[in-house]
Amino acid sequence: MGFKVAVVGATGNVGREMLDILAERRFPVSEVVALASSRSIGTEVSFGDKTLKCRHLDTYDFSDTDICLMSAGGDVSREWSPRIGAQSCVVIDNSSAWRMDPDVPLVVPEVNADAAAGFTKKHIIANPNCSTAQLVVTLKPLHDAAKIKRVVVSTYQSVSGAGKEGMDELFAQTRSIFVSDPLESKKFPKRIAFNLIPQIDVFMEDGFTKEEWKMVAETKKILDPKIKLVATCVRVPVFIGHSEAVNIEFENPLSPDEARNILREAPGVLVIDKHEPGGYITPHEAAGEDATYVSRIRDDPTVENGLVLWCVSDNLRKGAALNAVQIAEVLMNRKLIAPKQKAA
Repeated sequence: MGFKVAVVGATGNVGREMLDILAERRFPVSEVVALASSRSIGTEVSFGDKTLKCRHLDTYDFSDTDICLMSAGGDVSREWSPRIGAQSCVVIDNSSAWRMDPDVPLVVPEVNADAAAGFTKKHIIANPNCSTAQLVVTLKPLHDAAKIKRVVVSTYQSVSGAGKEGMDELFAQTRSIFVSDPLESKKFPKRIAFNLIPQIDVFMEDGFTKEEWKMVAETKKILDPKIKLVATCVRVPVFIGHSEAVNIEFENPLSPDEARNILREAPGVLVIDKHEPGGYITPHEAAGEDATYVSRIRDDPTVENGLVLWCVSDNLRKGAALNAVQIAEVLMNRKLIAPKQKAA
């Protein structure tokens, strides 16, 4: 018995990744429908060894669809997710539109899978921000072991976090530099090629950016509202893969060796931590992988009970598409939903 699944935003980076991961993980589908805006009607996308033609979101009937993977941006989600949910189709949304809604679960399956059961209020489940997802996967087992008090995180986020336009801009600017053409900055506020930009999303009144606020608010909602967290989010000239340098202060002692052993047993985490040149993971190596990689675990001598670590993950996968499919798997495995169309 399979589920009918619709992917909204199927032509985008994350939408295509969702289709790939549904096929890779052999999610039991009776049918997969690719949906997009009017300009993409008829565009072909791949699902395993099949080719799907995109249909128009505006004219699609969700009444016989079980799950909608939504990756079309906040404005589209705010308009459409309640309509889709009203037809008893569970929306798993990748935008920021519903993350802080108290009636919408914000779920990372390795961290708070139980929260998924709360979808019944609006038939919407939110995916966290890509930078938050890999962080909480890393923090959860350590928090369980020694109780985290405070986190200071600096992110190094790839241009794919800004969508296809961000990737295209990095490529075009890099080429322009090599052939001595003038550079254009459209997607980013400053040149991204061979540069870093200490701004992701818009600035807020307190001087933090919205991306930094998201990491704080989402970590509290997913993991523990008592954790104090401050973030500095930086865009870097990397195509795929977000990296984070994380300083953690615990209530109880936790040695680097103990942390390594805990993380080696943690779901969704792989520890690669050799104290030698190259004995760590970079975003290039994490691209295309499902795991959140943790390296460079060491004592933080500036605080009592402190550790420092480096974590890297493919932001299009664990930070977006993979997490959404894993949420769908939670709904299925825990029998929180059943296919509307029964097998003949």
